[in-house]
Amino acid sequence: MMRPVLYFAIAFPLMAQQFHIDHVTVAGKSVEEMQKALRAAGIQSDYGGPHSNHATEMALASFPDGSYLELIAIQPKADPAALAAHYWHKFMEADAGPCAWAVRPANLSSEVERLRKAGVAVTDPRRAGRSRPDGVELDWETAQVGPTNGGFFPFLIHDFTPRDNRAFPSGKPTTSDFTGVAKVVIGVADLEAAIARYRSAYGLAEPERHEDAEFGAKLAWFRGTPVVLAAPINSSSWLNSRLQRFGEAPCAFVLGKVNGPVGFEHVSWLHSAQLGWRLGIARP
Repeated sequence: MMRPVLYFAIAFPLMAQQFHIDHVTVAGKSVEEMQKALRAAGIQSDYGGPHSNHATEMALASFPDGSYLELIAIQPKADPAALAAHYWHKFMEADAGPCAWAVRPANLSSEVERLRKAGVAVTDPRRAGRSRPDGVELDWETAQVGPTNGGFFPFLIHDFTPRDNRAFPSGKPTTSDFTGVAKVVIGVADLEAAIARYRSAYGLAEPERHEDAEFGAKLAWFRGTPVVLAAPINSSSWLNSRLQRFGEAPCAFVLGKVNGPVGFEHVSWLHSAQLGWRLGIARP
């Protein structure tokens, strides 16, 4: 079931190379249940294996543009201490859905330096990895941008092993019905403050704005980027409750539709009660 609710620019060409989406992350308790719900919505995914952190495992739905939707969940027999220390443990334990996003800069070190010069706190890169079910080893590094890992600002990622091995476990995208992840909707408490922070960090122009009563948010989006900022329209908005529980972080993702026209697109949402979180589809 699709419900039309939201309008904003989808297919405008990227003008900020630092916003090359690598992947977006959805959190839950069970990766198997998350795959089942996504499959019922018409999107196939591949199991990607456990992470090396002794806390999480993942599956992914990958797209032709190279971006992918990561389903991250708690490993069977996860180490309790490792899980408690994980930056997304609250999202996983609450089946909260969208929790983070990552971008893949052309040069991670240069982007770290640029952001720091812009006054944004960035951690030193940290190495991580996982083993795919077929035994292929994956190795990468990430750097956290801002106070949360992929929450308000996207975290940075760089591969040491071939990226296609990480994004396409079966050697190809899991679906060709969508171009990729087109928009990341980030829940924020103060829209004006959030706009100022993004403009300062990335040198962006003034955003476009829209108030959507059905979505329950005041929206601001930056043309040429996937960034959509969403503040609760009032205290009774679902987004207000989410912010109080999880803080500023992605609250929805939008997939681009193959052969969709350039310009403003009509976004419809998959039935959130069935999926368990908000996933939008750009429609002509």
